[in-house]
Formats: sequence, structure tokens, C-alpha cells
Amino acid sequence: MPLETYLRGATWWAKGRIEYLGRPITDYIRESTGASDEGGARQWIAERVERETRRHLVGEERSLTFADAVTLYSPTPTMAKYLIPILDELGDTLVKDISPKMVRDLGKQLFPDNCTDTWRRWVITPTRAVINNAHDLGRCPPIKIKGYSNEERIAQDKARKKPSRIERQPGSWEWLLQFRQHAGRYHSALALFMFTTGARVGQAVAMHPEKHLDLQNARVCIPGAKGHADRWLDIPMELVVELANLPKKVPRGQPNTRANRRVFGFASRCGPLKGWQTACKRAGIVYLPPHSAGRHGFGQEFNVRQPVDEKAAGKFGGWSDTGLMKRTYTHAEDVVTKIHANFSTGLVQAETATGLKLLNQHRKLRKR
Repeated sequence: MPLETYLRGATWWAKGRIEYLGRPITDYIRESTGASDEGGARQWIAERVERETRRHLVGEERSLTFADAVTLYSPTPTMAKYLIPILDELGDTLVKDISPKMVRDLGKQLFPDNCTDTWRRWVITPTRAVINNAHDLGRCPPIKIKGYSNEERIAQDKARKKPSRIERQPGSWEWLLQFRQHAGRYHSALALFMFTTGARVGQAVAMHPEKHLDLQNARVCIPGAKGHADRWLDIPMELVVELANLPKKVPRGQPNTRANRRVFGFASRCGPLKGWQTACKRAGIVYLPPHSAGRHGFGQEFNVRQPVDEKAAGKFGGWSDTGLMKRTYTHAEDVVTKIHANFSTGLVQAETATGLKLLNQHRKLRKR
């Protein structure tokens, strides 16, 4: 009987034999597919049939190690850096023997002084990407690795005596004006540009004055990032004037050619950092990194402080997911003041509507 699906509890299972040309080529199979719907179970069966048929026709394939799987993958430079210590630990391990728990435990083993969010980025994500890429090529089963729980995060923070997920302080007009009083010309313009457009620092420093500026029409092009295409924005006149007054500049250490010019004169996202720190120190203001002062400041200004609808703010700032913008780039401000003010407003409205007084009512109850 060929493999067929059946429901057992909340999970779909498969039973039967895999056949080729009408003859069974496997022993009887009765296994959970792990799927919660029949479509997923049928996909599991299709992949199993393909794998067993290939084994029947060409014999057992050479066992795939994690090192073999890495050679099939094309990592980014950052991902390649993360994979080096993982390869030292798992390189000779067969992919089929790598369990999700093994990968999760590797985070603490390799980086005992880091937080669980770092373990996820540096261990879980690259390992999962390598194995699932090999699966896409038909070389091994896929792997699912869940992240660390909130309890695990708190336990690790206690163990290393350092909190994680410290909320960013977003930039503001007040902070920006003080920063610009003590920053150099290019740092000052960069800070204003990021705060008013929501651009990331990496996008801003990559801008070329001839390719990305159309100041005659008050427009700029924000280079694409995070899977998004380039986008053109209409900018306010204050920013047009600021950018128009910036002299053309080639980043330090690069040949003085037209192609190497950059709007803000920095070679990379790290270029502004030293001068940025100096400006904050001179201004006597809290140090906000460029991303906090810029993109987080934009998200906060146009979602919390100013009455702009989230769709408009998200589109202008380059967020395709406004939910992500609201979750990550907005922050609670003046919490006690706002709550107490609205507490009083609601109380006054209720007292007016009912003719009752909160404190007078309390005194009457005590007299009884």
C-alpha cells in the first residue's frame, strides 16, 4: 500500500510503503510528518518518496557533514565570520545527526559571556541557513531551530550580570539642535538627513552627489537596503539648503576621483563614529549612536510626538511593515505625566457626569 496520510490527534502521520514501478522499495512506514495540516503532510510524503526512490536507483549517497554543507552555501562576509567557530565544533558532524538542541547549546558553549539574542544571530541563524540550503539542493532533511525563551534570556542575563535588550533612546529635535551646534559640517548634515528621512547610516554614507541628489527638484534617492529597492523622496527646503551647501568630498584614503565622491564624505558606516562621539561630548548631551539619533528618532517623532498616520510615516521612512516600525522604532516617553494627566481628565469627566466627588465620597464612607 503506497504511503497515505491520516490524522492522529492534532498531527498528520503517514503509513504504508514507498513503491517504484508498482513494487515496494521500503519496509512498512508509520511515522509522524510533524505537520498540522494535510497539505504539509503530503509535502512530507513527496519529499520522502523522492529521497527513497533516489536511494533505490543510485544507492546510498555519501553522508553529508556540516563542513560539506558549508561548501554548498554562499554566505555574506558577516555570515562567513559567524560560521568559522561553528565549523570548528560541527565541521565533521553528519548533518543528519545535528539536532536543534545541539545547535542551541552551542551558543552558550561558544559565547558564554554574550546574551541569547547574540547566540541566535551568531549560531542559530547561520547553522540553520547552511543546513536548509543543503536541503533545498536535495542533500539532507531540513532543520527547524526555535529561538531562546524569555526565561532563558533572563537566566543568561543574570549569569553574565548584564541586561540585554536595553531600549534605545531615540533622537529628538532638542538633541539634534544641540548636537549640530558642536558637530562638524558633514556630521551635522548627516544627523539632520537621517532624522528627517529615516535613512540608515549605511544608506546615507553610500550616497553619491550625482547619483542620489536632485536638489533642483528637492529630491534625494535613498539607496536600497534590507531587501528593499532604492527610493526617491521629496525633502523639505531646510534639508535641500543643507545638502546644497556641502562641498564635494572624497572619503579619506581613497583616490580623489569623481566616482569616489560621497555626499557626506565617509567611506563606511563606521566613518562618522569618532567625530560623532566628540560632538556629543562637546555638547554635553547623552551619546546617541547614529542609528538611534536618526532612524529611531524619525520613528519616534512621526509616530509618537507628531500626529502623523503610521502609513505615511512608514512609507516615507522606508518600512514595508508598519507593525515592525511601531514595535521597534517607537518608545514610551513621559509615561507618568501622560497617565496622570489622563487619569485626572477621566476623573473630572466622570464626576461631572455623575455629580459625585471621589474624595468627598471617601470621607462619607469613613464616617459610617
